[in-house]
Amino acid sequence: MTTLLVIAKEPRPGRVKTRLTPPFTPAEAAALAEAALTDTLHAVAAAPATRRILVLEGTPGPWLPPGFDVVPQCDGGLDERLAAAFADCDGPALLIGMDTPHVTPELLTVDFTGCDAWFGPAEDGGFWALGLAEPDPELLRGVPMSTAVTGAVQRERLVGAGLRVRDLPWLRDVDTAADAEEVAAAAPHGLFASRLAELMAVAGR
Repeated sequence: MTTLLVIAKEPRPGRVKTRLTPPFTPAEAAALAEAALTDTLHAVAAAPATRRILVLEGTPGPWLPPGFDVVPQCDGGLDERLAAAFADCDGPALLIGMDTPHVTPELLTVDFTGCDAWFGPAEDGGFWALGLAEPDPELLRGVPMSTAVTGAVQRERLVGAGLRVRDLPWLRDVDTAADAEEVAAAAPHGLFASRLAELMAVAGR
């Protein structure tokens, strides 16, 4: 089976989901980030895995379910932090972020038979998932992150290394308020959708 990795930030006001402000306050944005992370971690907990690892910037909170090893993120850019996460893995590994609370255990149940990598493109041009049968940090180092071409460059890096790549479905990251509404609609029964509805109702938005 596969090691499942989640790279995340502790949901603290002013440190996460800053593009949700406005219309949300920093505290509300952090509450939405916590809900997104909670939904993501529970999906990972329900998926088959040899090991579940939270690669965290910050300190774990009550939102962390049992069954996860927590390791700190290293210093450096996002490419270096992703590379370091894979460097700690022995055997197949699939890494996701905390921005897709609509992810499901089924999406995370990948089979590397006949392929070397799984790639999950995000609608903002990045990627929401990356799986490697044989984790190699060099496949990530130097890839420009948080740009409209990040996903394309990362996928080409895999192909250029001679890997057989399979694609996961496109998913939308939660970056803006519009993203939040669409993601909540895609997973209406999750904590993220519930918390978004609460905040919208309280503010009369």
